Amino acid sequence: MTRRTLTVLALGAFVTTLDNTIVAAGAPSIARDLGLDVGALQWVALGYMLPFAGLLLVAGALVDRWGRRRTLTAALLAFGAGAAAGGLGGTLWLLVAARVLQGAAAAFLVPGLLSLLRTNLDARGRTLGAAVWTACLAAALALGPPLGGVLSEYLGWSWIFFVNLPFVAAMLVLLPSTAPPGRAAGTRAPPLGAMAAVTASLVLLTTALAEPRIAQPLVAAGVLLAAGFAVRERRARERLIPAALTGNRVFAGSLGLQLLWGLGISGIFFFTPLLHQEFLGLGPVGAGLPLVLVAVAVAAATPLVPAVTAGAGPHRTVAAGLAVVGAGLLALAAVNHLPQLWPRVPGMLLIGAGSAFTVPMTSHALDVVDQRYSGTASGLLTAARELSSALGVALIGTVLTAVRAARLESGVPAGAALAGGYTAGLLTAAGLTFAGALLAARVLRDGSPIISSPHDKRAVP
Repeated sequence: MTRRTLTVLALGAFVTTLDNTIVAAGAPSIARDLGLDVGALQWVALGYMLPFAGLLLVAGALVDRWGRRRTLTAALLAFGAGAAAGGLGGTLWLLVAARVLQGAAAAFLVPGLLSLLRTNLDARGRTLGAAVWTACLAAALALGPPLGGVLSEYLGWSWIFFVNLPFVAAMLVLLPSTAPPGRAAGTRAPPLGAMAAVTASLVLLTTALAEPRIAQPLVAAGVLLAAGFAVRERRARERLIPAALTGNRVFAGSLGLQLLWGLGISGIFFFTPLLHQEFLGLGPVGAGLPLVLVAVAVAAATPLVPAVTAGAGPHRTVAAGLAVVGAGLLALAAVNHLPQLWPRVPGMLLIGAGSAFTVPMTSHALDVVDQRYSGTASGLLTAARELSSALGVALIGTVLTAVRAARLESGVPAGAALAGGYTAGLLTAAGLTFAGALLAARVLRDGSPIISSPHDKRAVP
């Protein structure tokens, strides 16, 4: 059971993240073939990000209600259908619609899979499972751009979507032996009004960053819906987010850490291939390959995580990991003015090694919640990360664009101007990451794992 669970977790983490990062390298080919400008092209990425981030909170609660096997099977089939449609899409809106379907399916896949950490594994197994999950996330972040470049250059951009299908098939085969049938005892139907309000709020707020021209009304509507949701949650007998989660300091702190982490790292990863092409002069394939170093460093450090966490505690482990990531970002910023690749290697290795030790942001947060809320808790943690990823692309993009424009106006060549904007983005990301390190040292210190048997299914039809 443990080995099969870890395999399904690895496949799910990799494919749901890969489907986002692989598009970055294929974007120029898509734009050329479909005649898209940059403003339209970003919707190929946001078509996936927005429903993914917006539905995660609701999806986590529905996983607890509907049952893991049923929900995961349906989500995998929808994800595969979206991948096939994306590869066959010949217009922008067909492609965006396929991405929306994939994003919505991924919103159910991720919390459903993460909840298996709580239901299938003991405390040590959860740490290992979360380490595998994090390593596969990092691998997908790093391998997505070069793989997208290879597929786009040699097979055509449609294959950046078709490549998802083998992963879907493998997970469908493994699912019956890992996801129990039925649903957890004690779960009730989530409130429809609360689900609609929080989903609409998240989508509106994220869209506002992508569409600055209409940002004000979107933000106003999103904040209004969020405030209404918060008031409803405080007064309702049946809450979408149980008080056992919102009142838990460790869990709430982990949500904050996920936000800070995503705000910094996601934007940097998104714009790195662009910098490598425009400033270093690398091709589509070569521009993404250096990010493989990050994945290698994550894989090398991951086996050390359980022992370090057991000895130093989750708070010190995560704080140290985030501090090392921040140091890696500063190391990149220090050499970013150089139009060579090799000076960037130490910074990339530091980012990867430090990332491996951020695992307890997820595993410790799931340790301190009751098993019947594992789907909701997983959805919240992932929603925080994915929403911050979309916000991070917008934030780092805004910083990069502003500094680049200022440098272009002062007569700096285009490549150097882009490098200057990227350096500003690196410094912004480093500040957010160091803030996360300080927060981790405080909020993850408390909290004892809830002890329960990994075989306690208590399923009901």
